[in-house]
Amino acid sequence: MAALALGARAPACAARAPARATAPLPARLAAPCARTAGWSSWQCARGSGGAGSSARRASVLVRAASAEGMAPQLKTAIDSLISSNKIVVFMKGTKQFPQCGFSNTVVQILRNLDAEFETVNILENDALRSGMKEYSQWPTFPQVYLDGEFYGGCDIMIEAYQSGELMETLERLKLE
Repeated sequence: MAALALGARAPACAARAPARATAPLPARLAAPCARTAGWSSWQCARGSGGAGSSARRASVLVRAASAEGMAPQLKTAIDSLISSNKIVVFMKGTKQFPQCGFSNTVVQILRNLDAEFETVNILENDALRSGMKEYSQWPTFPQVYLDGEFYGGCDIMIEAYQSGELMETLERLKLE
């Protein structure tokens, strides 16, 4: 996949992005979002923070409904995998050997938070790789699913880690 060109301007929604006190991010994880030249797509998608997780849940339902065109066996297998694990990362490589910097960043964030998670190497199966793009309506990898719901990619994980939202979410998952 080719990376999108970096522009000099921040996205239009960046002006609405809320100011946040951020947790320090280890230097090896501090990679800017390639699509928005340093502004995370999470900030863009969430705007001033009013969207919240219920909007994310609603959009997941829309994405899942649009996955109707994929092979039924593949959709069933993905549904089963996602529903049977609290945290699943569809990524390039494995958690023992990530084959992409973004996938490695997500693995390191989850390890820093002592999260137990499963990984699926999308490089091993072209049908899975293209099917996951259709399933989530998210064009890039890694794709992180928490408690059966699509959470986001690397830039969203970085932002949620820095803001403390990811730690809170993972603590809630441990209690369930």
